[in-house]
Amino acid sequence: MQHVHRQVLFLKNVAPYVITQKRENADMFWFPDKYVSFHRKVWTRFFRRLWYQQIREIPWQINTGEVKELLHTVMRRETDVVHIYFGNVGMRLLPFIKACPRPVVVSFHGADVAVDMDKPVYRQQMGEVLDRATMVLARSESLKGALLELGCPEEKIRIQRTGIPMWSKEKAERKVPPEDGCWRLVQACRLVEKKGLETTLRAFAEIGKRFPRATLTIAGAGPLKDQMRGLAMELGVLRRVDFTGFLGQGELWDLYRRSHLFLHPSEVGEDGNREGVPNAMLEGMATGMPAAATWHGGIPEAVRDGESGILVEEGDWRELAARVSDLLSDVEGYERMARAACDEVKAKFDLAKQIRVLEGHYREAIEWGK
Repeated sequence: MQHVHRQVLFLKNVAPYVITQKRENADMFWFPDKYVSFHRKVWTRFFRRLWYQQIREIPWQINTGEVKELLHTVMRRETDVVHIYFGNVGMRLLPFIKACPRPVVVSFHGADVAVDMDKPVYRQQMGEVLDRATMVLARSESLKGALLELGCPEEKIRIQRTGIPMWSKEKAERKVPPEDGCWRLVQACRLVEKKGLETTLRAFAEIGKRFPRATLTIAGAGPLKDQMRGLAMELGVLRRVDFTGFLGQGELWDLYRRSHLFLHPSEVGEDGNREGVPNAMLEGMATGMPAAATWHGGIPEAVRDGESGILVEEGDWRELAARVSDLLSDVEGYERMARAACDEVKAKFDLAKQIRVLEGHYREAIEWGK
């Protein structure tokens, strides 16, 4: 994941060592080979997962041998602090967390505080993770609130926002309304329920009544692609919607530079899946695009309604379409909001600043562990 890679790669005063099961897309997510250790994947894991999750309906955990292997790596590297990304991974690694003689930090990013937490056994096991962890990181105030509801002691929680690179003026050029009316709207995400893609398409169809030359690009892959293409056809806008599939980071930044408005009307999924603060939305705002989103998760912590973007209630495509259309009709208002969007990201989510914050959390956790 891009936001995890950035955090690890840009640490300045900490020497990171990555333990993982496998490596994919090494050209996109570069990291020195000598600082990567591959934790073997036990052949019985598939059957244990099936037994625990499908039959017993409880979360599965790593076995004793895997715990010993992880402990050996941690101690051999003379590790000062262990950072486990994502709460659901923390549940799998709970036996290791219990046995680890070093401070353990667990970070939460969105779905990992909600999915399956309505099941008592999952909630109980997550409670153990929160109890055993030295420090708990949440990427938004809304996630902090969810962690408190799960019983995490408040004194353990620290806010660790995602870090977004702030580019040169050339890359973050000032957005101006198109003179020909060819507004370019964009949404970049996995094509899954919580991203609010149906709301996006219905709002875009309505926006098109006032701005018939506007286009929409949906960048990303996922299980809802065919369904969303079908909806676009049903709404009569398929010829003005470009489903690009997955785009690399360079292609995304190029798309953002050529676009005018970022749509991201997130909503809570049926399984409780929700956003922290969407990285793609922040990246779009960093290039000077206002965001049109929802009062969901940590989004209001990044988008000030009426100032750096637009916020509506989840699923309200009519209100979203009306407010976006009004914004696109207001030249001065659009330019002011575009500048504010970039300033908002720079003030709260600048990568360099957030790396310094993360390193401070590590130092604090190490002190706690003494």
